[in-house]
Amino acid sequence: YSLLSSLPNSSWDAAYERELQTFEDIGDTGEIWFGEESMVRIIRWLEKHKVPLDSSVLDIGTGNGVLLVELAKSGYMNLTGIDYSPSAIQLSEKVREKEGMSNIKLKVEDFLAPSAELSGFDICIDKGTFDAISLDPSDAVGKRKLYVGSLCRVLKPEGFFLITSCNWTKEELLNEFREGFEILEELPTPKFCFGGRIGNSVTALVFQRK
Repeated sequence: YSLLSSLPNSSWDAAYERELQTFEDIGDTGEIWFGEESMVRIIRWLEKHKVPLDSSVLDIGTGNGVLLVELAKSGYMNLTGIDYSPSAIQLSEKVREKEGMSNIKLKVEDFLAPSAELSGFDICIDKGTFDAISLDPSDAVGKRKLYVGSLCRVLKPEGFFLITSCNWTKEELLNEFREGFEILEELPTPKFCFGGRIGNSVTALVFQRK
């Protein structure tokens, strides 16, 4: 996966510009981070816990916006996607138009410095954005702290935060989000075996804001 490598902002833009061109050429939405099963896992959790369909949902680092389209198809009505790459938002707008999903709001936003109107969400979802921030060669520790602060600002008290990561273990994520969040559940992810040891290449957790 490309998200395993640390990409500066310009490289993300270039990657999304390529995906935008491909979408315009052949209608392909591009890469789904962590694959289809990661989206199914998130939607199943929301359905299992009977999260109301009018709950406000924020997709942090929405990329091509495919997760939001799947949420809309599942009946969720109050959906917002943000990304700091304008090319990503352009791509997700085209995907939204193709799917006819007018109830998805899309905005160019830097989550580390969110605008004031980005607040009061019932649910925040992250698939790989925290990973990308964690790999930033310039002050990754400071940026992770900013991320947690932003999350506290945009998510309502008792709101849910669903994170999918391929860089962090459960224990590490518990440590990163110990300020203001408590773990509710670890979601099952594919296991792999290496050198006789079994592990998870992907960690998926549900936190609740205190």
